[in-house]
Amino acid sequence: MNAPSPTGVPERLTALVQALRSHGIRIGTGETVDAGQAIEALGLSDRERVREGLAAALLHSEGQRPVFDPVFDLYFPRGVGAPDALNGAGQEFDRDELRDRLTAALAANDRALLAQLAAEAVDGMGGYGTRPGADGSGGSGGSDGSGGSGGSGGSDGWSSHQTLQRLRPETLLARVLAAIRAGSADSGFTDRIEADEIRRRIEDFRTLVGGEARRRVAERRGADQIARRAIAPTADRVDFLIAGRAQLDELRRTVQPLARKLATRLAARRRRAARGRIDLRRTLRGSLSTGGVPMRPVLRRRRPVRPELVLLCDVSGSVAGFANFTMLLVQALHDQFSKVRVFAFVNRVDEVTDLIARGSADPEGLSGRIISAAAVTRYHGGSDYGTSLGEFAECHTRVITPRSTVFILGDARTNMSDPNVHALRDIASRARRVYWLNPERRALWQTGDSVAGTYAELVEMYECRNARQLSALIGRLLPV
Repeated sequence: MNAPSPTGVPERLTALVQALRSHGIRIGTGETVDAGQAIEALGLSDRERVREGLAAALLHSEGQRPVFDPVFDLYFPRGVGAPDALNGAGQEFDRDELRDRLTAALAANDRALLAQLAAEAVDGMGGYGTRPGADGSGGSGGSDGSGGSGGSGGSDGWSSHQTLQRLRPETLLARVLAAIRAGSADSGFTDRIEADEIRRRIEDFRTLVGGEARRRVAERRGADQIARRAIAPTADRVDFLIAGRAQLDELRRTVQPLARKLATRLAARRRRAARGRIDLRRTLRGSLSTGGVPMRPVLRRRRPVRPELVLLCDVSGSVAGFANFTMLLVQALHDQFSKVRVFAFVNRVDEVTDLIARGSADPEGLSGRIISAAAVTRYHGGSDYGTSLGEFAECHTRVITPRSTVFILGDARTNMSDPNVHALRDIASRARRVYWLNPERRALWQTGDSVAGTYAELVEMYECRNARQLSALIGRLLPV
């Protein structure tokens, strides 16, 4: 049995908070109380005003809005059940008529009408499973989405993907521009309406369709279940190996703020470490003048020395997103180290330190620059850790000193080649510390062609699947 959706406002608010916490958003009791007071002050007459009030009370950054907004829509929905336009029994759904209305709404940028049309589209074209039509024959429309019965018949579920495939709003761009042109007497006005703006409106409509489909499914299965399973996490919690381009772009935008936060943390650690530890022998000797009571602890003063950092990064395939983000983060932290050297590899190794520095203004093109400008591949594009580690140990170990900390980034999948553990052992023997950050789940280590377990016997290996884990590890493992 699915848990029923909360009904009262306090229950909805507490359920909303629990759902946001399940997505990693830290919300305390005081913030929850503030949210309740915000609802009391704002009232419930204006739903969008309630949304903004709760966002101001509960969220800590604008980056949390992509999670907050769809969760809010589940617990404070715009409506219940089928849209009013289709509540009458026996109504037949007309896709072409809806596309005409959608064109006009997009041209006018009528948000209220777009929301209504999204609801009608999901109800008319998004239902799947048992759905009796007006004639009792069932079915939610033909495969092309152009016909079929609609209305208030029952469905097993609703799909935004199916709705958008049948409605195809992206094909309305030319029609919307023509409608704007026809309705404007001023030709200059048309020139100011760019195609990008219409595409943004269409994308907003697609988001409304997704939210409406979730709302309809949540009514049947329970809002709590849908909030946990059907809401995309924030970009810093998405696994590097499955992150899409938009999520990686969002992560790149967080590099500088994250670097500033980590730099502050590292500077504080360095200040604490500079004070040194207690010199027990000198402290006890000094306590003789006070009857054996150590009134003035004597500290061993440490000479502050900025450490050296060496990165060795696999830039092949899906691992490239993880490696690129980490390289950009370390480049942003370069002031914290006396020297930073960055090496990339696929099946051979090349230094890319200069490429990282020059490409700081264009992080999106980093991967392409490395592949095109650096000698990181030979014959084929598959990872060869054994050959790459061997080449690094043979040609580049001069960059490693007893003050160096080495980070190796990769999934340790060798494509069935020799793992060359001797080369990794040689690297580890020369460095102060060696850490391996693996973007795969620990449960997948040593499965298939993975030799992560073998390498983990020689160096410290950590699971590092998303930006949140990476920032925690970098802050904890980086030397001071």
